[in-house]
Amino acid sequence: MLNRQAKDLYVNSPSTFCHSSVRQGMCALSATSCVFLLDWFVSPCILGTHHEKGAHTFWAAVNRLPLSSNAVLCWKFCHVFHKLLRDGHPNVIKDSMRNKADLSDMSRMWGHLSEGYGKLCNIYLKLLITKMEFHVKNPRFPGNLQMSNRQLDEAGENDVNNFFQLTVEMLDYLECELNLFLGVFSSLDMSRSVSVTAAGQCRLAPLIQVILDSSHLYDYTVKLLFKLHSCLPADTLQGHRDRFQEQFKKLKSLFYRSSNLQYFKRLIQIPQLPENPPNFLRASALSEHISPVVVIPAESSSPETEHMVDLVTEDLVDTDIPAQPAAVVEPRFDDLFGTSATTDPFNFNSQNGMRKDDKDRLIEQLTREIQALREELESFRLESGRLCQALRGRVDELEAELAEQSHLRMQALGEGEFLRAELDDLRRVKEDTEKEQRSLTEMERKAVANEQRYTKLKEKYTALVQSHADLLRKNAEVTRQMTVARAAEDEVDSVRREMQEKVKAAQEAAERREQVEQLQELQRELITSRAALDTLKSTMASSQQSSEELSSQLSTVESEKVELAESLSKKEEELAGLGEELERIQSSLASERESGVKTAEALQNQLNEKESREQALESQLVAARWSTIQGAMEEAERIVQDSLAQLDDPAHISCTSSADYLVFRCQASLDCMDRLHSARDRYLADNTGVSELVRAVTHLAHLVGDTIVQGSATSHMVPVEQADTLSDSVKACGAEALTLLGQMKEQESLATADSAMLRAALDGILATAEKLRPRGLELQQGELGDLVEQEMAATSAAVESAAARIEDMLNKSRAVDTGVKMEVNERILASCTDLMQAIKVLVLSSKDLQRDIVESGRGAASMKEFYVKNSRWTEGLISASKAVGWGATVMVDAADLVVQGKGKYEELMVCSHEIAASTAQLVAASKVKADKDNANLGRLKLASKGVTQATAGVVASTKSGKSQIEEKDTMDFSSMTLTQIKRQEMDSQVSVLELETKLQKERERLGELRKKHYELAGVAEGWGEEDEGTG
Repeated sequence: MLNRQAKDLYVNSPSTFCHSSVRQGMCALSATSCVFLLDWFVSPCILGTHHEKGAHTFWAAVNRLPLSSNAVLCWKFCHVFHKLLRDGHPNVIKDSMRNKADLSDMSRMWGHLSEGYGKLCNIYLKLLITKMEFHVKNPRFPGNLQMSNRQLDEAGENDVNNFFQLTVEMLDYLECELNLFLGVFSSLDMSRSVSVTAAGQCRLAPLIQVILDSSHLYDYTVKLLFKLHSCLPADTLQGHRDRFQEQFKKLKSLFYRSSNLQYFKRLIQIPQLPENPPNFLRASALSEHISPVVVIPAESSSPETEHMVDLVTEDLVDTDIPAQPAAVVEPRFDDLFGTSATTDPFNFNSQNGMRKDDKDRLIEQLTREIQALREELESFRLESGRLCQALRGRVDELEAELAEQSHLRMQALGEGEFLRAELDDLRRVKEDTEKEQRSLTEMERKAVANEQRYTKLKEKYTALVQSHADLLRKNAEVTRQMTVARAAEDEVDSVRREMQEKVKAAQEAAERREQVEQLQELQRELITSRAALDTLKSTMASSQQSSEELSSQLSTVESEKVELAESLSKKEEELAGLGEELERIQSSLASERESGVKTAEALQNQLNEKESREQALESQLVAARWSTIQGAMEEAERIVQDSLAQLDDPAHISCTSSADYLVFRCQASLDCMDRLHSARDRYLADNTGVSELVRAVTHLAHLVGDTIVQGSATSHMVPVEQADTLSDSVKACGAEALTLLGQMKEQESLATADSAMLRAALDGILATAEKLRPRGLELQQGELGDLVEQEMAATSAAVESAAARIEDMLNKSRAVDTGVKMEVNERILASCTDLMQAIKVLVLSSKDLQRDIVESGRGAASMKEFYVKNSRWTEGLISASKAVGWGATVMVDAADLVVQGKGKYEELMVCSHEIAASTAQLVAASKVKADKDNANLGRLKLASKGVTQATAGVVASTKSGKSQIEEKDTMDFSSMTLTQIKRQEMDSQVSVLELETKLQKERERLGELRKKHYELAGVAEGWGEEDEGTG
């Protein structure tokens, strides 16, 4: 509370009072007994900055504090400095920027501590530096960040780049605020009631300033992001949205945690953020945004603070008013603190040495001046109050208008956003359809590739099976060879044993025979000596022979034995080689068998996997095909529904069409239904004709929709009863088409979908249109074919007759006329003869070309049926032929009158031009359906050029003859006087004027005649109806 000493100090020396206030705040700041700050501790510093319009005294006092050695003192300094930046004089920010480097160094120094107040001081100093830099870059923002929407718009200067940069700076600013929030909460033990302790309140007290700043920053960031989204694409602002959503979650959580602390409940009312962040992609969401409002209850401010605020509002805030004399200041000070000069012991006015009377007069004079000034001030206040009230009313009106304009703008933005969303949906549907089509094509391609791969694997598997069979056959052959070799070995063994037995038997037989012969010889010798002797001799001789034979046999057997042993050794070697070969073949066969089994198993596995993949792909392909068909059916339904919707469109009433065009569209729809049936049958047969079915469905939908629209347009051109019937038929056709498409859209009812009702509706429309078709020349269609031939023949006959008449006229002219007249008549009639010959060639070429057209276009139909089917073209051809024949006849009559001297040369020239126009019409009607490469078409064009040249010749000869005839009538002015010549001149001028007037009238009459002729020809030919049908 201000005491009397502070009062005197304020009155006598305001600057000293400012320094004292700052020192008082700094003493409270550095007092160790003050754990956390109260508002009346900081108020002297705030008052001092407002009085001196800056922070020089504050920083002079701060520089003497040991902030780098005391973390708690630095923390309280940051709190005081934060309040000065928010509530102090605006120049505090500018004066504090000079100490930015010292604050940065102090922040880095305290950042080396990982806990306690050191880390918090580091974060808080970074926040204060960021706040100062933000306000220096954006001087429009006050320290407490309180701005209106208009001031926020002015801060960006209506430049989207400025708004973009401002949003980034605000997000950085809010990020620093959130870091301090999180740092304080992370340094506290939230499981205990820390908010009721002095140490906890010392850390929580600066968060009140953070909450005040954060609420404004959140509100401004939301508004700026909505403004940016209305000017820039959404993709450009994706980073802004992500960063804001992250900060929104943190801020919402911190506000919720702070609102539950007992310390904040009596000091500040913290707002609650919405459940979800704003949707910036929807412009109308801005109207749903509610600005968070932080409420500080009135009882939270101390009486000392209120007293000082009153003092500031009375004297310190308006420091630009000139200083009053000291005598004026003293009563104001007394009024503020409720004391008088007579009873105040601190009133030293009586000690100034002035006399009482002088003081009284001076006091009275000053009192009167003060009263006058108060009255003047009161009048100024009343006038300013009135002006403020008027301005407030105007501001309210402007804000109401602005709110209305903003509402309309939001509505327009919402509608634009809705339309943009619909456009995006349509684009996504189109892209999805294209992706499905591409995926279907890719699946078909993969299916073909899998089929080819399957074919190759099957061929390889067949080759392996064949190789395995060849190996089995080779194994059997080797086994057979081994069997043969073993049999040969057994045979050799048996032969060897048999030879050994034979040798043994031969030796035993030889021994036995020798013994028997010796015994016989001895007996015979005993019996008879001579006989024995002779017998002995003969026996000796026979014995020698037999021993020789036996020796030879033995040598033979030995040689055979040696040969058999050699052959046996050879056979054994061969057998050993065959055994090794057999073992090698058996090992290779076993390895081949194992590899073949493994390969077969691998191929079988691959085949099974391929079959499973093929089944999956087949199922996907079937699903994709059906989804494509369903999409085509739905698109066809939309086409028909759009056509039906056009019937109720008021703008459609002005549309007209012809019955001929309606018949053409109905017939095309019926033909397309047959195509649809065949495509559906092919699809149901093998499920592959998807593309043809889709094309048929879409084509039918377009044709039916066109039939509906053209039928409704045709009903606008017919009587009411027929129009009602046709409109009902068209609507019934649309309903039946939707029913048929709905049945075909379901897979169960696709095969049973019946189109008989739709066909019947189209037949009804076709029958009604046939009744409404113009009959053209009032002839039955069956007569058109005969009439074409008749008219062409009549045209040829008229041309022949005209040529014959011209020849007859030429003969008569040669017999009667002489001189110049005969020369002129011969030249004119010769040119007319050439023209008739050219027309004859043209007619013949046209008939040949028509014959080619009929032959190429009638198909299996007859010539008359072709003419009936193309009735419009046929009627045009008949009309052109008639015009040519009529023109030839009229020209011959005109030439006859000219030759006789009764006609006009101009009439002959007009007839020539008319014939040229009629032949041009005949050429156009003939070549309209012809192929551009047709040879007869080329001859027709040459004939047309010949007619044009002949017509020019007729006109040239007529003009030449007219000039020759008129040259004879030269005027003789030799016998005329000046008065007669003047009279003739005046008569000539009158004739010229009369002829010019007559010429103008005749030109107008010619224009009206051509217009009427065009209208009558259009009605007869149905031109207007045909144009409406095609339109």
